[in-house]
Amino acid sequence: QVQLVESGGGLVQPGGSLRLSCAASGSIVSIDVMGWYRQAPGKQRELVARITRGGSTNYADSVKGRFTISGDNAKNTVYLQMNSPKPEDTAVYYCNAGRITTTQTIYLNVWGQGTQVTVSS
Repeated sequence: QVQLVESGGGLVQPGGSLRLSCAASGSIVSIDVMGWYRQAPGKQRELVARITRGGSTNYADSVKGRFTISGDNAKNTVYLQMNSPKPEDTAVYYCNAGRITTTQTIYLNVWGQGTQVTVSS
């Protein structure tokens, strides 16, 4: 069994900063790609940023230049540094792992439980 646990969400003022973390647990051998998605009320879940095991990244246009995704393969952890957030960034942020290889099996498309981020003054 594998699990993704997010932390770091909360209330942040516009123009401030916030850092989200997502740690994967289990008998993990490798994770090919991890990412952050978000879902605002009444909207579909959307990709925010994604990073491969090799360090390649891609971002939603709406967060380019403000958010930075990074990862620590040894810790099976991914981070999202949110700088200069805007009220429209308010959403539940979900961590995702595309493919987790463990000592027993392979898990596809694994999601965390989500963490609320509210950008407001």
